[in-house]
Amino acid sequence: MEMKDFSGLIASRLDCPAFEPRDVAQDDVVALLRAALLAPSPSGGRAVHLVAVDDRALLSALSGCLDAGCGWLAGIPLAVAVCGDPLAGDAWVEDCAVAAACLQLQAADLGLCSRWLQVRERLVADGVPADECVRVALGLPLQLQVLAIIAVGHGSDGARACGGEEDWERVHINGF
Repeated sequence: MEMKDFSGLIASRLDCPAFEPRDVAQDDVVALLRAALLAPSPSGGRAVHLVAVDDRALLSALSGCLDAGCGWLAGIPLAVAVCGDPLAGDAWVEDCAVAAACLQLQAADLGLCSRWLQVRERLVADGVPADECVRVALGLPLQLQVLAIIAVGHGSDGARACGGEEDWERVHINGF
């Protein structure tokens, strides 16, 4: 098993303001989902559910479930809704966050771009909770909560590395 330099992978992860319309290869989709499913978890990952979406009509519906600045979601090749089941574990938010991060790191390792779109605790323009809108669009069971949507694809011009200057003033040793 070969692994790239993790520090380099973190620093080179790409955030894309726009994606090429080119599809993500099926082998890459499997690798992305596998990375999320294998994420570290205090509950063994049983609280995490993933919904991969490559259907253009569903992507368009999802773009209306977030704030006005997310219309671009309709044109991406792949979105993964990262959902949690609070009945399966009280750490579902943490489980989902780690799964989403692992998915994004796998995307970087595959040379793909990704963007995290927050759904939990967000509202659609008409005041409806964004997770309810996503739940209806994807036909999710009532107990599932949507943490985020991770957009994945091939970056177009303007993709930029997420790595930057570390703010070491936020690091504290043996107390604040």
